[in-house]
Amino acid sequence: MPIKVSVYIAASLDGFIARKDGGLDWLPAGGEGGEDFGYAEFMSTIDHIVMGRNTFEKVLTFGSWHYDKKVIVLTSRDLTLSPELADKVEALHLSPRELTREMDIRGAKGIYLDGGVTIQRFLREGLVNEMTITTIPILIGAGLPLFGTLEKDIKLELIKSESFKNGFVQNKYKIL
Repeated sequence: MPIKVSVYIAASLDGFIARKDGGLDWLPAGGEGGEDFGYAEFMSTIDHIVMGRNTFEKVLTFGSWHYDKKVIVLTSRDLTLSPELADKVEALHLSPRELTREMDIRGAKGIYLDGGVTIQRFLREGLVNEMTITTIPILIGAGLPLFGTLEKDIKLELIKSESFKNGFVQNKYKIL
């Protein structure tokens, strides 16, 4: 069975995943009443998290490490890891196609893609199977876009749409 590559991400209503400087101050803190918006269920379907270098460096600013899955950081530069992350994080310099092949060889079943550029690269290569996008009801006007330019259309099928009391709208799509 081929590896499943999934996106699970929040975006502003105007399509940004962060401010131009990478700031996430516009994202509400935590879920109301313990709501996780399907995150735990999603995480149970993956065994590796793949992110770009910028996203990894942003995650490091959050304080304690909160991933219990192996994290692969795609980077073309050397990455020095702290001893406490040495067995939790691996840096690789691979293309999206090379990475999916490597993960398949390792027996991975599901990859969670995180970070705008990484998501865009995998989408352009036709390697994303599904996307869960939670739209936050805020307009931030400018920032880092979830989607970049595409050479061709990417058709999607809506699998599920759910709205939450706090105004979040979460759509899950299958890539056709």
